[in-house]
Amino acid sequence: MSPKDLISIYDLTPAVIEGILERAEYLKKNPVQTVLQGKSIGLLFTKLSTRTRVSFQVGMHQLGGNAIFLSDREIQLKRGESIADTGRVLSRYLDALVVRTYSHNDLTELAACSSIPVINGLTDLLHPCQVLSDMFTIRERFGRVNGIKVVYLGDGANNMANSWIYGASKMGMKLVIATPPAYQPDEEIINRGKTAASVGPGCVVVENDPGKAVRDADVLYTDVWVSMGQEEEAKERLEVLKPYQLNQSLLKQANKDAIVMHCLPAHREEEISAEAIDGPQSVVLDQAENRLHVQKAILMHLLGM
Repeated sequence: MSPKDLISIYDLTPAVIEGILERAEYLKKNPVQTVLQGKSIGLLFTKLSTRTRVSFQVGMHQLGGNAIFLSDREIQLKRGESIADTGRVLSRYLDALVVRTYSHNDLTELAACSSIPVINGLTDLLHPCQVLSDMFTIRERFGRVNGIKVVYLGDGANNMANSWIYGASKMGMKLVIATPPAYQPDEEIINRGKTAASVGPGCVVVENDPGKAVRDADVLYTDVWVSMGQEEEAKERLEVLKPYQLNQSLLKQANKDAIVMHCLPAHREEEISAEAIDGPQSVVLDQAENRLHVQKAILMHLLGM
């Protein structure tokens, strides 16, 4: 996509990513600014949200701007107005648009038809804002992201795993996707990650044995096993993915100073044990808070501030 947008981490250079992380560090220490005074963004959501919605709304307020929530139930998209017309019209009112929806193709079509920056707040394919924030959290804890080993446990074919493949590859991280054969990442995503890694030492490995995967890990990461729209598959998913639960047993096999991460919402005792997510090695609440700081940095980057 155009550099004006944030659709995928794949489209960002390592220098741009590092710049976003550095700016987020500054904004965490200096949260209230006026750099976006007079600017307005729209939040066009067809999926439920807690962290994405609140962090962008509060972030724009702290930067001196305004955020308008646009539920698909409340605008004319619900009545058949085209994506193209929606993008063209909203571009006349807003300075940027955050979109959280199911179809990645709908997002890219909207971005192509909009003259303002479009930010991917989540699609079924990718969740770039979350992984950028996660990298910031890792950087806070370890002082770097390059060379850090992240083990992603669970569904290796979902939007979080896909975005981690791109993010780790771009930033020279070691990523192990620990997943059963039926839930491995798409081969095209893996190949694109390898292409991105050609500029650095990033490494992506798929491993079916969770115990083997977590050896020497710095970060153990997981996400829900049943995402919105997958409820009919819940019973099968929970059974197949059960050995990949992030728990104390796996955590003990990682590095002693390894951290536990989860992008939330969490289903305790499914993809993660209560002991792990609420324990002393968990940085899950820091991770959630950092969505605010990183998304402010993203807005400043895209709006040229």
